Amino acid sequence: MSSPELLLQVLRTQMRAAGVTYKVLAERISMSESSVKRMFGQQDMSLSRLAQICKAASIPMEDVLRGAADATPQSDSLTLPQEKSMLANPHLLLMAICCLGHWTLEQVLETYDLSEPECIMLLAELDRLGLIELKPLNRYRLRVSNAFRWLPDGPVQQFFREHAVDDYFSGSFNGAGETLLCLPARLSQPSAQELVGRIQQLAGELARLHQSDRRLAPTERDGFTLLVGFRSWEFAAFTALRRTAPSKSTA
Repeated sequence: MSSPELLLQVLRTQMRAAGVTYKVLAERISMSESSVKRMFGQQDMSLSRLAQICKAASIPMEDVLRGAADATPQSDSLTLPQEKSMLANPHLLLMAICCLGHWTLEQVLETYDLSEPECIMLLAELDRLGLIELKPLNRYRLRVSNAFRWLPDGPVQQFFREHAVDDYFSGSFNGAGETLLCLPARLSQPSAQELVGRIQQLAGELARLHQSDRRLAPTERDGFTLLVGFRSWEFAAFTALRRTAPSKSTA
């Protein structure tokens, strides 16, 4: 659970957005305005009181809880030992990817040939590894940020490079919402760094859309994967055709 201070900060923000002042709230919950202000100032609020305020302000309580969870400082990556542990069981990596996609336990059971006890054990292991915080009724929240990335050239990236890249590029990339680009260019280092910044912005935009679409029904969403690489590179077969520099003759 997020700290009371963060939770009330999110609640205040959503109340302002809804046009609900302390005075309006006080009238709706039959309290004095000064008592409401004191309650927020002392950051002393029970869960039942929070539910009452959310109802009076027409703010979904789950939006407040989710907003506080999203605002909690989170890590952008796992450690090397954490990634190595995740690869020890292929089912664990599958469950990790499902969690990063905000799948429910029910969705995992409907989609994959895994038993409920096995899924619960996998969730408990991901909790131990620090990817999620397991909650009652087998719900969870991510302990990593929307900008989460696997370690560069780490165990998971190496696994995908060895086992998933060929499968990924075997597709035609001509479906709805799909594209494949391979664009060569000769750039200076400053220009290359500028493009890397743009790519990072694109990753942030993907995270924003992913977060926004969580509100939609599962049937309205599909699994997409953005695979971006940018490096100084030439196809080996082309490199083999390069002219060799003439050797300097010695006097």
